[in-house]
Amino acid sequence: MPNVMIRREASGELSCYIAKKDLEEMITSIEFEEPARWGGEIRLADGTEYYIEPMAAEPKFPVTLRARRP
Repeated sequence: MPNVMIRREASGELSCYIAKKDLEEMITSIEFEEPARWGGEIRLADGTEYYIEPMAAEPKFPVTLRARRP
């Protein structure tokens, strides 16, 4: 399970950096992106998918989380 850093770009989009692969991609979709629940399956611009345990609220960005392949 790699650590991923998610941050909000100036444009408002989210990007994901995966240190283990030295890869940075934009996030194209998040399973849960509501005020009361955030996380789940995320899809990156290159088609890669990761799963982040859903949280009770959207975190403060930038944030480092553990992710796994679904």
